[in-house]
Amino acid sequence: MEEIEWILCPVCKSKTRLKIRKDTVLENFPLFCPKCKQESIITVRELNMSVIKEPDAKTQSR
Repeated sequence: MEEIEWILCPVCKSKTRLKIRKDTVLENFPLFCPKCKQESIITVRELNMSVIKEPDAKTQSR
């Protein structure tokens, strides 16, 4: 059976809305966390995630 895992937020460590398989490859992927509302740029290879950068929080004024 394929190994499947949830991608965890690098900021708050909660589950995001994405699952990855062992053969999934992501590069410069913008990962958004619905819990802490942060976005991080990540790279994933063989279920190993590394954070490229965590953009500064920008408030939207309307």
